[in-house]
Amino acid sequence: MTEPATVKAALTSQSIETPSWAYGNSGTRFKVFARPGVPRTPQEKLDDAAKVHEFTGAAPTVALHIPWDTVDDYAALAAHARDRGLTLGTVNANTFQDDDFRLGSVCHPDPAVRRKALDHLLACVDIMDATGSRDLKLWFADGTNYPGQDDVRERQYRLAEALAAVYERLGDDQRMLLEYKLFEPAFYTTDVPDWGTAYAHCLKLGPRAQVVVDTGHHAPGTNIEFIVATLLREGRLGAFDFNSRFYADDDLMVGAADPFQLFRIMYEVVRGGGLTADVAFMLDQCHNIEEKIPAIIRSVMNVQEATAKALLVDREALATAQRTGDVLEANAVLMDAYNTDVRPLLAEVREEQGLDGDPMAAYRRSGWATKTAEERIGGQQAGWGA
Repeated sequence: MTEPATVKAALTSQSIETPSWAYGNSGTRFKVFARPGVPRTPQEKLDDAAKVHEFTGAAPTVALHIPWDTVDDYAALAAHARDRGLTLGTVNANTFQDDDFRLGSVCHPDPAVRRKALDHLLACVDIMDATGSRDLKLWFADGTNYPGQDDVRERQYRLAEALAAVYERLGDDQRMLLEYKLFEPAFYTTDVPDWGTAYAHCLKLGPRAQVVVDTGHHAPGTNIEFIVATLLREGRLGAFDFNSRFYADDDLMVGAADPFQLFRIMYEVVRGGGLTADVAFMLDQCHNIEEKIPAIIRSVMNVQEATAKALLVDREALATAQRTGDVLEANAVLMDAYNTDVRPLLAEVREEQGLDGDPMAAYRRSGWATKTAEERIGGQQAGWGA
């Protein structure tokens, strides 16, 4: 059984990156819903992110999305973050919201469009240089809707060419994180549809090319923890995009749909050394009908709870049951850890850090929601538009 002090130490050192876009307005394909107090600028997003970190103690970095977070001075934006106890994390590129990208970006049949997409990716690396960010995250909406629309094989060559150019541009301490997605918005073929495709491209590029596992990007029934275990074993798991899904890429709060799956994933992370490796744990969620900051706080807490339960698995007892073929006992060991109420333990960890044991209650008492609703009047609220 893992010693409580060891569990506490691991939980205290865990860092969860929050996404800037989760603080802005979002919605469905039909409507983006506005809320009072939503940030209007990247600086105000960081102000909100600082509140999440203030009450959880576990969210010190914020991911940017370009062009949604475009500013004139990225060094100044990084300084704004530091002044609030934060650092700027992953830079996310956007090659899916320009009219020229209707048939794809780096996989587009037109070389001029591919050049435009590549220039954007290279500009994102320039931003990383200015912000001190380590990771560039790439997700491509590229694909086709109809058989015969484009040469599927040729599109892979175009993708490889663009990735190689970006990889060459990276600094020695920077990484490329390649994300995959089963489908959407392309419905016949997607150019990076699964972890195998992403892994194959990363292998050709080099060790600073890593795979991103988004928990909402798989077919129903996919064993995500197997993917996690395999990528960790190969040293190619670069990051998570944590969220929940019921049907497709629903982008719900992590742990909301299937907390047992989140526990199983985190057990493989713990088992494979992912807590101490360079794996980035990031949320990728759109809070459509719920308040932004409380939803992010809840997600951070859900990841912490799943991690605590994973750390409590009696690995010695589990290994013994596995070696002897005791199927029921092996499953019981996992279930004992999963059924443990770790909320008192996490409250104790927070209090030992000088934080309130209940981050949600502490945020409610802070009055931040009322303050921002009163002060953030006028201007254009942040959001991804629809």
